[in-house]
Amino acid sequence: MDIEKLLAQLIERLRKAFGDRLVSVILYGSGASGEHHERFSDLNILCVLREVTPHELAAGETVFRWWREHGSPSPLLLSEAEFNTSSDTFAIEYHDIQRQHRILYGKDLIAPLPVDDSFYRAQVEHDLRAKLLRLRQKAAGMLSEDDLLRRLLVDSLSTFCVLFRHALVLHGDEAPATKRDIIARASQRFGVDAAPFSKLLDVREERIKPREIQPAALLGPYLRGIGVVIEAVDRLEK
Repeated sequence: MDIEKLLAQLIERLRKAFGDRLVSVILYGSGASGEHHERFSDLNILCVLREVTPHELAAGETVFRWWREHGSPSPLLLSEAEFNTSSDTFAIEYHDIQRQHRILYGKDLIAPLPVDDSFYRAQVEHDLRAKLLRLRQKAAGMLSEDDLLRRLLVDSLSTFCVLFRHALVLHGDEAPATKRDIIARASQRFGVDAAPFSKLLDVREERIKPREIQPAALLGPYLRGIGVVIEAVDRLEK
């Protein structure tokens, strides 16, 4: 289904489910930036309500099930009060939403909101380390399964590009616009070996066929590149 038609249907269903309790619906991430990829990207939705109680959860159940059936995760649900007081805890997410978003319905809550960066560096390091540990954990169970390992690496690429962009911002760089720009700048700034990331981007963007790369050979330099960025973020605390 066409993305715009799908989004219009989502708004219609949310309005019927929540009525005047629906404050704002925001599309963020690749779906709002033009980098959306049908196979590898989700349509990320933030849904802000006057309050979030079991009543609201029940009202939205069929909408969220329908949305998941169309291949994207359930919308994030926040009350308006939570949205206005959570930027210190979710600085990464709030910066990303400010950078790339579309107001699909209701109030523009993004423009007037200052992001509290008190814990920004710590969150970037935490997420990098947590995602790296999770990647290792998953890879350990599929090293001899090329198709599974290749898919794991390609699927992880978007997450690490987001976190690399935040690492660059913490070091005073302008946020690069595309994943290739992020990898190129991370190579220049941190000394990351761009080759494994570029190869995985080639697969993701269908420039080469998946079987043209050997995922086991990419795993080591890919993990090392992530480690280099973690060390650069960690040094900012010293």
